[in-house]
Amino acid sequence: MPTNKQRRQAAQRRLQRQIERRAELQRKRRRNLLVIGVVVAVIVVGGAAWLIAGLGNGKDSSSASASDTPASTCQFTPDSTENPNLKDVGTPSGDVPTSGLVNLAMNTNFGTLTLALDQAKAPCASASFIYLAQQKFFDNTPCHRETASEGLKVLQCGDPSGTGSGGPTYQFPTKVTGSETYPRGTVAMANSGQGFDGSQFFLVYGDSQLPPNYTVVGTIDDAGLQVLDTIAANGNNGANGPGDGAPNQPVTITSMTVGS
Repeated sequence: MPTNKQRRQAAQRRLQRQIERRAELQRKRRRNLLVIGVVVAVIVVGGAAWLIAGLGNGKDSSSASASDTPASTCQFTPDSTENPNLKDVGTPSGDVPTSGLVNLAMNTNFGTLTLALDQAKAPCASASFIYLAQQKFFDNTPCHRETASEGLKVLQCGDPSGTGSGGPTYQFPTKVTGSETYPRGTVAMANSGQGFDGSQFFLVYGDSQLPPNYTVVGTIDDAGLQVLDTIAANGNNGANGPGDGAPNQPVTITSMTVGS
């Protein structure tokens, strides 16, 4: 039979064990909370890192895509008219630049005209012009038309056949905004009114009143305008009507070379 002293000692031991178990449970809870906190922190940090990396990759991907994308894509398509006056020199690449000026030296039997092509305003026409010049398409070809009416003062060139219906075996859409004007010094693409351009172009030596239906591709330098004035002073034969016909003194593009 345990004495009172033994019962008190046993009770104290049970109380001590309870206190120790509670302390151990508290330590376990703290460890669990610490582990959970670490896991949450890792997830948050990892998630933030993923988000930043994702945004970074998105930006880099966008930049790479922009740099790899051609500046402009032109639709150079075959001319389906079966025109016997077309000349096949291949087709230019559809990927073209859309900024800067490129000079063409248009050498003629009357002198040299420098044409500044605007690749920003007329990228496809400029690219075609440059391509044809590199293919020597314009070399030794006539400027078949000159006009001298009150509202139309131009010299038209770019047709190797000299018939007024020739060009390359491809075409591309006319590029106009509806606000085009054609003052002295303008280089513009001629067309048949079907919404496509080829190789024929006209050089404006006097302010001309035309509807905004023709791609403005560039300008003529002052020396070139003087050459045009000389050609215009010789007049035309009026074969197409008063003040409109072939130049009285034949005009030949001896060569067309690409500058800078």
